[in-house]
Amino acid sequence: MSTIGVGVNDAGVKKRRQRPTKNKIRCGWCGTDPLYVRYHDREWGVPVHSDRRMFEFLVLESAQAGLSWITVLRKRAAYRQAFADFDYHRVAKFTARDRRRLLSNPGIIRNRQKITAAINNAKRFLEVRQEFGTFSRYLWAFVHRRPIVNRRRQLKHLPGTTPLAEKISADLKRRGFQFMGPTIVYAHLQATGVVNDHLVTCWRA
Repeated sequence: MSTIGVGVNDAGVKKRRQRPTKNKIRCGWCGTDPLYVRYHDREWGVPVHSDRRMFEFLVLESAQAGLSWITVLRKRAAYRQAFADFDYHRVAKFTARDRRRLLSNPGIIRNRQKITAAINNAKRFLEVRQEFGTFSRYLWAFVHRRPIVNRRRQLKHLPGTTPLAEKISADLKRRGFQFMGPTIVYAHLQATGVVNDHLVTCWRA
């Protein structure tokens, strides 16, 4: 979030004062739902280098397939609890008993294929880490570690996928990842800030 200066708290420690976000122009897709607005303002398009956060978005975006993103955001806390705070080491060890537990959890999307994919993807995630050191290093290498800033002017100019997303999707599938089609991959790139698709009129651009 943008700031407008530095203040000092009671302990004499400098702290940044946050610029108010009310009434600011935003990308129209987030509407006025407070949860969606907060996600837009604080997360979407912000570069992510934490592997746990990377894995979190992989789980959530694969769960989104065929649904709206706001539906998944509303279930995010339940996903965090159900999937061991997105600890990919622990998720990779989930058993058939864990699958049954997840399928009976009303807080998440109870789709057998998506749940199976999340567990499978945790295992593949660890394999990528073993090869590249971190999943973040693997993903950011596709853009030479520099975010792509598209500076688009209208929502209709936002694509559902791109050649970059198709390339990464193909590589992930080759590595055994599931529910990682180009559209889901492009959403992941936007969510993790590998691609910044905030419109030029948006205060976050």
